[in-house]
Amino acid sequence: MTARGRREPDPPEDGVLPGLGEGAIPARPQSTVQVQPQSAAAAGAPPHHEGHRERLRRRFLTSGPDSLADYEVVELLLFAAVPRRDVKPLAKQLIQTFGGLWGVVNAPAERLRASFNFSDATIVALTVVGAAALRMARQAVLNQPVLGHWQALLDYCQGAMAHLTNEQFRLLFLDRKNQLIADEVQQRGTVDHTPVYPREVVRRALELGASAVILVHNHPSGDPTPSREDITMTNEVARAGTAMGVRVHDHVIIGKGRFTSFKAMGLL
Repeated sequence: MTARGRREPDPPEDGVLPGLGEGAIPARPQSTVQVQPQSAAAAGAPPHHEGHRERLRRRFLTSGPDSLADYEVVELLLFAAVPRRDVKPLAKQLIQTFGGLWGVVNAPAERLRASFNFSDATIVALTVVGAAALRMARQAVLNQPVLGHWQALLDYCQGAMAHLTNEQFRLLFLDRKNQLIADEVQQRGTVDHTPVYPREVVRRALELGASAVILVHNHPSGDPTPSREDITMTNEVARAGTAMGVRVHDHVIIGKGRFTSFKAMGLL
């Protein structure tokens, strides 16, 4: 009791504040934790690459192929065979693996299958472009005088052989007017050797009625410098040809972006 006879209120029990009924929950201070907004994917927003295919096609049509990087051209080739997937990272990986656009569209099917697990449809979509380009390049030099189309002939050989992983020995047969009448791969070898048989070269020239032949082979290392074996083999083919009236016009070694000519080097 107080001095005036009024009783003081009892102290709160079990944390219940005065004025709150039994079992009431006292007010808590407002939380300062901020709720982060949902990500675009969690919120149902479209992925960042949606519409990319249509934009790339439109740029190709309106601004031309020169407006596209090499990997973007590869993307366009992949669109038909790889639906509903962002293929930009894959296109960049292909460019890096094969050293450029030309290497991709001429990549061996077995390597595309083994390294990238590509289906036949995807392999065809990529490499049919390279096959068409080589066929057109070949048609541009067949039945044409070699001297007047020498650079076009070199470009064709570069395209056909520069990116091969094994050596290939190619024969270009010429008639009496030095027109290219046949283009044939005689042998395929290993990474650093191709067996060449002079008698077979001369025999095939006689079968075709050719009066001269250009020998072409590639160095997968990329360095077109003739080896001692290259020089020896060329001399043997030249001697066998001379005996049968078939002249070796030149021997060209194809490297990556470079070539050497035995005739230009004074080796023939």
